[in-house]
Amino acid sequence: MISLHTPRHKPIGVEILVRGIVQGVGFRPFIYNLATRFGISGTVTNTGDGVVIRAMARSDRLALFLDALEHQPPPLARIVSIEQRPLTDPVADGSFTILESTAGALTNTAIPPDIAICDDCRRELLDPADRRYRYPFINCTNCGPRFTIVETIPYDRPKTSMKVFPMCPDCLQEYRNPANRRFHAQPNACPVCGPRLLWHGRNGDRIECADPLREAAAALHQGEIVALRGLGGFHLAVDATSPQAVAVLRQRKGRPDKPLAVMLPDIEIAQDHFQINAAERRLLLSSEHPIVLLRPRRRSWLAANLAPGVDVVGIMLPYTPLHFLLFAETLCPPALVMTSGNISGAPICTANHDAIDRLAAIADYFLLHDREIVTRVDDSVCRVIAGRTRLLRRARGYVPAPLTVPWPLPPILGCGGGLKSTFCLGRDRSVILSQHIGDLFNLEALTFYTESIRHLRQVFEISPEVVACDLHPDYLSSRYAEELDLPLYRIQHHHAHAVAVMAEHGIADPVLAIVMDGTGYGPDGTIWGGDFLLADLTTATRLGHLSPLPLPGGDRAAAEPWRMAIAALYLLFGDDLSSASVLPPALAQIPHAHREAIGSMVKNSFNSPSTSSCGRLFDAIASILGVRQYTSYEGQAAMELEALARTSASSTWKNELIAARSTSLPRSLVMNHEKMEICSEEFVRMAVHALHKGENPGRIALNFHFQLIRSITELTLRLMDQTGIRRIVLAGGCMQNSLLLEGLLYVFKNSKVEVYTGETVPINDGAISLGQTIIGGLRHVSRDSHESD
Repeated sequence: MISLHTPRHKPIGVEILVRGIVQGVGFRPFIYNLATRFGISGTVTNTGDGVVIRAMARSDRLALFLDALEHQPPPLARIVSIEQRPLTDPVADGSFTILESTAGALTNTAIPPDIAICDDCRRELLDPADRRYRYPFINCTNCGPRFTIVETIPYDRPKTSMKVFPMCPDCLQEYRNPANRRFHAQPNACPVCGPRLLWHGRNGDRIECADPLREAAAALHQGEIVALRGLGGFHLAVDATSPQAVAVLRQRKGRPDKPLAVMLPDIEIAQDHFQINAAERRLLLSSEHPIVLLRPRRRSWLAANLAPGVDVVGIMLPYTPLHFLLFAETLCPPALVMTSGNISGAPICTANHDAIDRLAAIADYFLLHDREIVTRVDDSVCRVIAGRTRLLRRARGYVPAPLTVPWPLPPILGCGGGLKSTFCLGRDRSVILSQHIGDLFNLEALTFYTESIRHLRQVFEISPEVVACDLHPDYLSSRYAEELDLPLYRIQHHHAHAVAVMAEHGIADPVLAIVMDGTGYGPDGTIWGGDFLLADLTTATRLGHLSPLPLPGGDRAAAEPWRMAIAALYLLFGDDLSSASVLPPALAQIPHAHREAIGSMVKNSFNSPSTSSCGRLFDAIASILGVRQYTSYEGQAAMELEALARTSASSTWKNELIAARSTSLPRSLVMNHEKMEICSEEFVRMAVHALHKGENPGRIALNFHFQLIRSITELTLRLMDQTGIRRIVLAGGCMQNSLLLEGLLYVFKNSKVEVYTGETVPINDGAISLGQTIIGGLRHVSRDSHESD
């Protein structure tokens, strides 16, 4: 640190190391201009360890320089640490120089995520007088591709996929000028020297045309499907106002029901057709430009089959110049489906030849470009719940920005789970959570997973000495971990969920963790999914849970909710299951023989493992209310049940929830055993009883949410009295349900309870690898310290 006692007129020298997201964000020109402003002599360079500044000036000027460095960094920079030490070698007086990048022995710098087009570039893009007018790859230091084009560090052009595009003299002059907005912008290019668009038919042949964008807009106008190569992979685009075009896309892609993301031209149109609050508006316009889940206004002209059965649609705004130019075409539809360019269940396509091979059965045309994508990255997905951003899928715009944790970790790899897979690399106090990989159940997904691990390891120069994985022995991620031949730590699924939230918020002390999801393999060999844990950073004890229900047919029950409903009803009513006073009308449509078969399986404990899964309880209630008996995507029945409940929720429903606390819970809902339980069957009994009384299904769905929230909070408050712990963590995929999460947060805060949940880290299985990394790393450190004693 600069000594306050140094005479202000005396020149002193200091070497400064800045770590964080400080490459590819205009940091060196910022330092150069700052040094010029304050009369600092010296140098600045990128290294594998961060940005190194060697500075000499009077102490008062250096103090001002350091203050501006810390408090006024470039908008896209994120400083993690600033270290100083006295300068041992003198620097040339009267000049400040930007040096070539060097590699360091240890990589502590961060590659920035891909950034949405900035306002300056958008103005140039639409300015006929600008030399980059209508150039679909315009970018600068403040925007454009980063992570998706980088091969290794330091982040310089020769180490990106832009290396094959030599800059023309004009671009090179910009690139070398510290005062220019494109100084060391690695993707810098123009129509003379940069990437270009190509137009191809579904057979793969190139179609010569004057303007590929105009052709793409015309095809979309005609209801055709266009495979569009973007930043981190391909999108399948179609007219989002045409039910017929959307239906064709669904049929060809084999995606009958799963919601489709939509891109709208600007925020004004989005606000005309969707309910958007201030937090959602900020997200839509942020540099990350994620997909944001929004509720449509009744007058929306979007196709009704975009998100059947649910009450939110994923909306994003244009984030590349290509998107802006496409919407600027006269024939372009006013809203476009932009869904992942893949066959359902496979990773998104990135290479032109691969997309033509794999998407020819879906797309009518291909809008391609010749800038290679090094790393595939999906769009990120967010939802605002209880006034805060909840990142549901962490990918483009957020990855690979590291997270800083308070605990030093060994070099470690957390391998994640099965659904919504990610992996996580950790070292020292930094963890890098990967982009969304997807469901890890086939060879293509496993290949994407292993390629991504190799790439991030190379970029951050981390060689894991330890590995952590899920307890479930059949996950491909667990098998991958076993094959690494490193010290291996198997982490219980819900403990990992809890610690991921603790890591995000820097919590070290024990917490009561409420984890509600679909599946979590328990150390007792049963399937958990609705659990109350006493958790710290290395250990967890199960204090309570939802009472188990049979899972007839194992995983098949997750795809056929009626199985869960029949199983729960059999537990309640036994052989009286088919009587008119018991069987809900929706289940009467299931063939009698099928119902009998499930009853027999439950009665004889045949292929019916028990599960405390909250997700399967949602499925059972959805089935009983006639919401859905068969699903085509994970979580569908629960999402549609939430949407049904919303139809009966007033604007003051949270106050109703607080008022309902004054009435007693059904005595059987919370049962005191050795481990406290919430009686899952009681929710089923209440739903059946309400149906036979003729109550509205929407009101029954809402009451189910109310009673579940009340039961969870009641059991938690009992556990708080028992343990003395008043810090609560909420986690698990069921917490993506906005009614459930908002209700729990509201009741706990009304009870003066300190409560935390995921925000910048997914609350679902996308955070499992982070929790594994922390738990496994700290267990390993503890083991080593014990061995050395």
